[in-house]
Amino acid sequence: MKGFDKKYEDFPDFILKITKQIWEGKDVESIAKFYTDDIPVISPFGITYGNKPVIESTYSTLKEFPDRQLLGEDVIWNGDDKNGYHSSHRILSKGTHLGEGFYGKPSGKEIYYRVIADCACRDNQVYDEWIVRDQGAMVRQIGYSPEEFAMITIEKEGGFNNAKEVLNKLDLKPSNYQPIAVKTNSAGEKYSKILNKIFTNEYDFKDYDRATNIYWPGNKLGHGREDVIKLWNSLKNILSEKKFKIEHVGYLDEPNTNPRASIRWSLEGVHSEDSKDYGKKTNASLTIIGINHAELNSNGVTKEWVLFDEVAIWKQILMNKNKNG
Repeated sequence: MKGFDKKYEDFPDFILKITKQIWEGKDVESIAKFYTDDIPVISPFGITYGNKPVIESTYSTLKEFPDRQLLGEDVIWNGDDKNGYHSSHRILSKGTHLGEGFYGKPSGKEIYYRVIADCACRDNQVYDEWIVRDQGAMVRQIGYSPEEFAMITIEKEGGFNNAKEVLNKLDLKPSNYQPIAVKTNSAGEKYSKILNKIFTNEYDFKDYDRATNIYWPGNKLGHGREDVIKLWNSLKNILSEKKFKIEHVGYLDEPNTNPRASIRWSLEGVHSEDSKDYGKKTNASLTIIGINHAELNSNGVTKEWVLFDEVAIWKQILMNKNKNG
């Protein structure tokens, strides 16, 4: 790979090894080498620019979870020497809540949760990153509901009048990253069509294998089409005036293995229905940022990992509820 250190066998090896070096090797300062000085890092909670905030947040997380392990489950990647490389890295993160910090006083709880990070890279560096964590799973295991933790976050930020809004894509500066064109009949195109169909009313979910598995925020796990329908409905049925948009597509169609796709998406709508997961309707305008991974076989989607941040959704609900009294 042009511009990359020769010790990396291929692009997934680069992603997996720098992640391990930074976190488990506790080489936090190496972020200054592996992340560009002006990198945008975008999450459902907002945007930071530059590698310094990444270094600071990594130290803070390690203080709270000093034994944190990042187990790389998959790297779905595209790219070449001419255009650079893009990875969508799915991580199972585990650790013990031993230090005081963002998640409160140490609870001593052992927790696990998934993270997906989409990184654009060239010349041995990451220069653009989108990241979504299953924060709903994290806070539940520590001892809060996503609603309670969203309220704690608002209070920490100075109350409703001072709390930060969640991600506003209008705040994003133009990126140097140019995505690849999605090939016809690729795993990326097939999964894009499936996700778009989910947000129509008549969709029957027949594009999912009958024996499919779905991994949902909050460490929820579903088996079979009925569970897939139930979990997707728990999100889409709370919203009216839905606008679903696919923001980025990555995919791998490799020989002798099932095709895989990674898709970053956004969903906007009005919180117009009561639900068990998101409480009484507030008519708040909600924006949800997600990243999914999917594995497909000849019968359709056989495994699906869906990631969005339930705490970010609750923060919007609570702030709107306060605004409207």
